[in-house]
Amino acid sequence: MPFVEIYLRKGRTPEFRQALSAAVHASMREVFQIPEDDFFHVVHDMEPGDILHPSTFFGIERSTDSVIIRMTFNHRPPEQKAALFEAVADRITATTGMRREDILMTVLETASENWWVHGRTVDPDTGFDTRMSPEAMRAGHVG
Repeated sequence: MPFVEIYLRKGRTPEFRQALSAAVHASMREVFQIPEDDFFHVVHDMEPGDILHPSTFFGIERSTDSVIIRMTFNHRPPEQKAALFEAVADRITATTGMRREDILMTVLETASENWWVHGRTVDPDTGFDTRMSPEAMRAGHVG
């Protein structure tokens, strides 16, 4: 049950906000094989000056249109997280025209026992959401 928070400068269009959210969700569906309805996102509109960062970081210029995406989910292998980062960045740039240089992503991993939502059923033997496919479970995807 991933949980996503997107921080962006106030004033972006509803279509832009939806495109960011859709890019993250589609990437999680692809990389983690989560169910289609496993979708909990919060978009935070930030006032000018609320997202603070240097204009140049690692020698790369960053704009004031930076977006910060925090994704919370159960433990995943480093390779899957790297694949997720690339998939999200690719989709965001393709659907919104944003520069990769203005996307910052971070992951917060938490154990499955730290999640609750009414109606979700977790198999106590596997720790997986009972709706997860056997293929996703064998691949180490946690629901």
